[in-house]
Amino acid sequence: QVQLVESGGGLVQAGGSLRLSCATSGRTFSRGTMAWFRQAPGKEREFVAAISGSGSSTYYADSVKGRFTISRDNAKNTVYLQMNNLKPEDTAVYYCAATKAPVLALMIQSTRTYDYWGQGTQVTVSS
Repeated sequence: QVQLVESGGGLVQAGGSLRLSCATSGRTFSRGTMAWFRQAPGKEREFVAAISGSGSSTYYADSVKGRFTISRDNAKNTVYLQMNNLKPEDTAVYYCAATKAPVLALMIQSTRTYDYWGQGTQVTVSS
């Protein structure tokens, strides 16, 4: 059974930092793209960041560029999201997602691209 389990969320003040982790099990995702999405109350799920299987390519939403960093450790089957200089508008449930195989860059930001999803972890940034 394939599982993606997020951790590391919590409550932080504006300007603070958090590091999210997504541990995978049940299959290897070393070839696939892994990504983070987020969903705030009343809003659609939106793309945050993605990383290719080898880790050589990364992609970010404009709203998080320069503040968030995505990385992965294929030996540990884990992807990370380092979030710095957090803002209240970053408040959301953050979801980890994965594809079975490499995908085209133009497909990275679509939720329909991803084959597996985690349950999410809440991030709350207070002002």
